[in-house]
Amino acid sequence: MKKVEAIIREERFEAVKKALEENSYFGMTVSEVSGRGKQKGISLQWRVGEQRVDLLPKLKIELVVLDQDVVPVIDAIVRNARTGDTGDGKIFILPVETVVRVRTGDRNESAI
Repeated sequence: MKKVEAIIREERFEAVKKALEENSYFGMTVSEVSGRGKQKGISLQWRVGEQRVDLLPKLKIELVVLDQDVVPVIDAIVRNARTGDTGDGKIFILPVETVVRVRTGDRNESAI
C-alpha cells in the first residue's frame, strides 16, 4: 500500500476530486495548507505599492491506495490539477506499513 499526498491549487480541487471519484477512489483527507516552492511566492500590486506574499494557500489531498492503484491516481491528479503555470503543486508517494479501520478492527487491504 502507498500513501499519495498531493499539494494542489485550491481552484483545481473539484476537478481532481471528480476525476478520482470517476475512477472509484472515494476515500481521501483534504487539508488547507500554505506553502511555496521555487516561485518563492507572488508579488501583488496595490495602490500603495507592491506586497510580497510568500506562502500561498494550497490544498493537500491524502489517499491510501493499493500499490497497483498508484499510477492511475497520480495520472488523474496530474491531468486535472495541471494549469501549466508555476505553482501547480507536487505529489509525494510514501509506503504504508499498516492500515487499521477503527470501527471494525480490519487491517491492511480490507481497511482501505
